Amino acid sequence: MYQIKPVITPKFAEAFALIVIIFLLISVSIIRFESVPHIPILLSILLLFGYGLLKKVSYRTLEKGLVEGAGAGMSAVFLFFFIGILISSWMISGTIPTLIFTGFTLISMTFFYAIVFIVTSLIGLSIGSSLTTVATIGVAFIGMATAMDLSLAITAGAIVSGAFFGDKMSPLSDTTNLASTIVGVDLFEHIRNMGWTTIPAFGITLILFALLSPETAGASVQDVTLFKEGLKTTGMIHWYTIIPLAVLIISTLMKIPALMTLALSSISAIFISFLHQSSTASEIFSVLFSGYVSTTGIEEIDALLSRGGMESMMFTVALVLLALSMGGLLFTLGIVQCLLATIESLLKKVSSVIAASALTAIGINVLIGEQYLSILLTGQAFKEPYDKVGLAGKNLSRVMEDAGTVVNPLVPWSVCGIFITGGIGVSTLDYLPFAFFCLLSPLLTVLFGFTGKTLTYKQAK
Repeated sequence: MYQIKPVITPKFAEAFALIVIIFLLISVSIIRFESVPHIPILLSILLLFGYGLLKKVSYRTLEKGLVEGAGAGMSAVFLFFFIGILISSWMISGTIPTLIFTGFTLISMTFFYAIVFIVTSLIGLSIGSSLTTVATIGVAFIGMATAMDLSLAITAGAIVSGAFFGDKMSPLSDTTNLASTIVGVDLFEHIRNMGWTTIPAFGITLILFALLSPETAGASVQDVTLFKEGLKTTGMIHWYTIIPLAVLIISTLMKIPALMTLALSSISAIFISFLHQSSTASEIFSVLFSGYVSTTGIEEIDALLSRGGMESMMFTVALVLLALSMGGLLFTLGIVQCLLATIESLLKKVSSVIAASALTAIGINVLIGEQYLSILLTGQAFKEPYDKVGLAGKNLSRVMEDAGTVVNPLVPWSVCGIFITGGIGVSTLDYLPFAFFCLLSPLLTVLFGFTGKTLTYKQAK
């Protein structure tokens, strides 16, 4: 989308006013009126169309910008479809039920939130995908928290924090590779440099979750035992149901593309399902599209296990296409370029360059709701300002991840925010205060920018 050329050059006041109106329209609609994000984004698109027509931009040109913006998200759309299939296939294979059952057996209720954070961090590092981590092991942890009567908001905060720590620091992560590539920094040098902000954020987050973890869970041991027995009645708790998880991790380590990795894991899960249940081809196709429906008769377990399918991703897909379409119009009308150019002209000190690049990454996440665009645009806009103040490129790539990658799940109408809410059933605004890692990362990167600590210069000063 960053390659879309502007057809007009708006005045800064006009561009700023439009951004403020769009931000207020979206945020007030969602927070005050509890609207789904689709409607205010659609209204924002109409507003941009009106502005474009007033500026004598042809309807065809505006429509082209809309389509080009949406086109940038087609790879994400297919990825979401396969994640929906993955969840439903992991349900019928027993992978997710077995993970939940094993969790009840091995994980202590004491320090539960801290354990959730550590485990999701390790899984995220292993597979390099925050959304896959949330959709698999995250769903299992939500099930455990539900059974133990623990806070779903804090559990979700721990899941999101761990998943995005892994996404940020894994050499297998798309965002990590993207950030290092844009500024021309070696991947592992980029990861090492991120450690200056990421390790303190990880440590503080772990301590906070340890302090929040209850000494005893709200549910009794008997309640947990009953939940485990209920899972056993599904007939899907077997050692071999972990094979799809192993396929996922091995495929990722082999650097097989994400789409194919998800497909291979799903296919293996479908074959595994035939070992403990007899399903026809039509039933399998139905589950893959509409999701798995649990029929144990135990309300809590049925609610937990009934999920997944391509159909469950339609809400997310519609949101992604609408948000990126709006982004396409913002670029076509030169609004984003105008704002970035104005910000760039004000940068003279190291601290202001870092703060501005961090705020830009956050702002793009809030405005467009897409972490890849946040990384792309921030990297392209701030290469020159970083050069001017003598900062090495790896400082920029670090800021792009600290304020770009991990902020996206905190925005209710973002791609990650809406996916996570749909996947684990906890709203973005509920888990936001507890996503400590995601909140600390941009704060630390700006703080180090003002103190000058951990920064690398091109030449000694």
